Amino acid sequence: MNLIIVSDLHIGSRYFFNKAFEHFLKVIPEDCTLILNGDIIDNPYAKLSLSHQQILDLIKQLSYRQSIIWLRGNHDNGYLPNSFGNIKFKRIQTVEHRLLITHGDDFDDVMPRNQAFMKAFKLLHDLRVKLGAKPVHVAEYAKRWDFFYKVLRRNVMINAVKCAIENGYEAVTCGHTHYAENLVFNGIRYINTGAWTEFPAFFLRVTEYEMILMKLEDNPFRFLEVNAAELIPGDHLFSRVDNESRKTVPLP
Repeated sequence: MNLIIVSDLHIGSRYFFNKAFEHFLKVIPEDCTLILNGDIIDNPYAKLSLSHQQILDLIKQLSYRQSIIWLRGNHDNGYLPNSFGNIKFKRIQTVEHRLLITHGDDFDDVMPRNQAFMKAFKLLHDLRVKLGAKPVHVAEYAKRWDFFYKVLRRNVMINAVKCAIENGYEAVTCGHTHYAENLVFNGIRYINTGAWTEFPAFFLRVTEYEMILMKLEDNPFRFLEVNAAELIPGDHLFSRVDNESRKTVPLP
């Protein structure tokens, strides 16, 4: 078993790291299954720039030589290309009862219940950019509102772990929150693979024996194992963290 999992590329967004992801696609091993875990497209109805379309074309080409699975997220739900190679489109992917893989929007009770606030927040962010503020993805701006962002992250994590427990999975990995995490909560490994719109970008490497959260450094391009201390905040947001098993996840 050899899986590589990424999420939240948001192809079509001005903030998508298209050059970095192009390099990533060219160096991943041919014997692995690539899982695109949701929000791969930013807007399924928008016309893509040439450089972003080339990324989709490259993914399509890769699907003829190795397995690629596209798990739908809230942004790209409804994206149905006429012809897209051998890519399989799904909502969830599982590895026996070891790992549940899903985007995470189904676990989000926060944003759907606060649509008016979310629209106002995005309008405020757009206005800031028009007035000269540094252009950043709205999720990166939202991270400055620390308390509210923690509510979202915790909500997705709790519901994802609950789903894993109820269905007998040892671990669950999501995207959606644009915030990389790697911890144990209520006995379940929870890993979030962050996004490719804010630096650094992350991906999850899964083998028969372990799961390792990696990050991509872009100068020079290299892949580094993430030290859990880089991800776990010091305010003890989560009620239980297993300090001994943050770096890798054994898959017996």
